[in-house]
Parts: sequence; C-alpha cells; structure tokens
Amino acid sequence: MRYDLVLSGARVIDPSQGIDQVMDVAFSEGKIAATGHGLADNAGSVLDVKGKIVTPGLIDLHTHVYWGGTSLGVDPLILARGGCTTLVDTGSAGPGNYAGFLEHVIKPSPVRIVAFLNVSFAGIFGFSKRVMVGESGDIRLLAPVDTVEVVEANRDTLAGIKVRVGLIASGNSGLIPLQIARQVADQVQMPMMVHIDYPPPTLPDVLALLRPGDILTHCFRPFPNTPATADGKVHPAVLEARQRGVIFDIGHGMGSFSFDTARVMLENGFLPDCISSDTHAMCIDGPAFDLLTTLSKFICLDMPLVQVIQSATENAAKALRRPDLGTFKPGSAGDASILELQDGTFDYVDSTGKCLAGKKRLAASGVVINGQLWHQA
Repeated sequence: MRYDLVLSGARVIDPSQGIDQVMDVAFSEGKIAATGHGLADNAGSVLDVKGKIVTPGLIDLHTHVYWGGTSLGVDPLILARGGCTTLVDTGSAGPGNYAGFLEHVIKPSPVRIVAFLNVSFAGIFGFSKRVMVGESGDIRLLAPVDTVEVVEANRDTLAGIKVRVGLIASGNSGLIPLQIARQVADQVQMPMMVHIDYPPPTLPDVLALLRPGDILTHCFRPFPNTPATADGKVHPAVLEARQRGVIFDIGHGMGSFSFDTARVMLENGFLPDCISSDTHAMCIDGPAFDLLTTLSKFICLDMPLVQVIQSATENAAKALRRPDLGTFKPGSAGDASILELQDGTFDYVDSTGKCLAGKKRLAASGVVINGQLWHQA
C-alpha cells in the first residue's frame, strides 16, 4: 500500500492500543492507514521525527474558542499550534447565538471544533476583567426548549449540554440551572458537562444529579467544593460518582485547579479521567496557558506519561463518544500530535498562585490534521 504521509522513527504512544514504542505512523486519504516498522519505504512524503513523541491528535476537552463572539473566546489556531487537533468548546455559546459560532468559527476552522451547548440562551456572555455576570444566575435566561431545538439541528457539531453552577456562575440559583440542564440532556440523550465553583450548591449535591457519561469539570478545584477532604482523603461522594460512571475532567482555567488538591487526589490513587486546559481570554497568559502546560503539570506531579497522554486522547474521545478520535487504529481520523518531552527547570503556577518547580515540559513540534502536516514548529 502506498501512503500519503509517514511519521518515521518517533516514540509512538497510543494508549487505546497499548502502544508505547519506536515505530512509524502512516496516513492515507486523510485517515490513519497503519502503525508499524518500515512504513516509510512506501510513502509519498516522509517526516523524520526521531527523538520525538507522536500521539493520536490531542483533544482539549475544555476550551473557549468563540473568538470574537464572546469576551472570553480565544483564537482556536493558537491552541491548535500548541499541539491540539480537536478543541471542545464548553458552553461559550447558547441556543441564542450558536448559529454565529457555527458559521463564523467552527466551519471555517482547519482544526476540529466540537461544542457543548450552554443551556443559558446567550452562553457565557459576560466574562471579562471588568464585567462578570454568571449566565446561570438569571433563571429567565435558561432556555430548555430552545436548547433542544438547536441540538436537534446540529448534532454533528455538538457533544452535549453545558451548565455552570456555583456562586460565581449562578449566584443564588442553587441547583435549578443543573436541574433544567438535566431535563434537557435526558431529552436529547446527550451527556452534560457541569462546571462547579463556590457553593451554593455543594459538590455532593451536584454529583447526585450526574449520570454515567456526564462530566464534572474543574474536578481538582481548590477549597471550597474541593474533592479532597480535610484529612487528606477523597470525598466519599466523589468516589461513589466515579463508581457509577461520572467522568472527572480537570478544566484548569483561571481559578479551578490546585496543586494541593491534585497531590491529595493522586496520592489516593484518584487520577483524573481527562486533563483539559479551560483556556480562555483570562487565563491564556497564565496560569493555564494551554493544554500542554496543563499536561506538563501532571507529569511533574509524577502522573505517568502514558496516562497523561491517555487523558487527552483515548479518555477524552470516550467522553465525547467519538471512537474515531484519540487513536491510531486504521481508519480513524488522520490526526497526530508531534511532541517533545524536554528536561530542564520549569516554573508552573496553579489557580491559587502556588508554584511548582518542575523538571519536565511537553512542547509541540508539529500537528497533523486530516493526514496532512498542518503545522511544524
């Protein structure tokens, strides 16, 4: 078989197939054609990536890329050049403005954008340094009927329903926005992604409304509503939720990730299912920066590299219910991330301002999208 492109000689890490070895990855007609040895002999184009790490295209499960349409949106191409081939926008748009997001950002983008639709009519419309309005705080803006209609018309670009609850996101509305989102998700048979910040509501109350396949983002957040107990254990409600199939996603962002919480969770053997950046306009310059910085923090917290990669490939694809992503199985999406694992001294900061001096950093060397080398550092 003649291949269009072969990435040759890298350390290939594909947790979906248990692959972690030096080999080649071949692409044909925009899809994964094969993994193996000696594939470069039958390639129209060969890229020598010896000394690099090649993974299935990285998926950032929590971003905000409604660039120009909301104040928190960032240019998706910046995140793509940072090693991502799939960006998941989580609630930037609601049913009242999803058409604009679709036409002006999602469709023209060379990098795949999948969205969780906000149950609030205009999505996250007031999020900046000067204006901070939690879209779930005004119950008049919750739009279940409109949300269902927009989902039914756009299932090809939507992965589920987003709702934000907590004092910042929903004021004193408590569980009402989540209860409405629960009804919508059940109606359209899609998962929810749920944001939590300060109480009300409390973490156990939120988890009680989540079902298998739903995603709790900001899952390693600092106190209050932290998943870690004061005596260094994992909250029983968190353990119970995982047992019944709730997915736990990092969603670093501006205020939602703590090294102290992460250490407790990891020491108790509770690894995140998915690691995402929650990159938006107010954290792209720190503390989150991007997906690779967020992944690097977990490497420096001694989470094994293969499991870190799995959290942004196989596990993220499962959360999206997209078996064509996050894998190098033949016939899957022809996406790959070319990375370097660099040694040195690197300073990392969490959402509380605490610092971590790390000795490892993942950096992007290139991105393959639809079987073509789209970007090379």
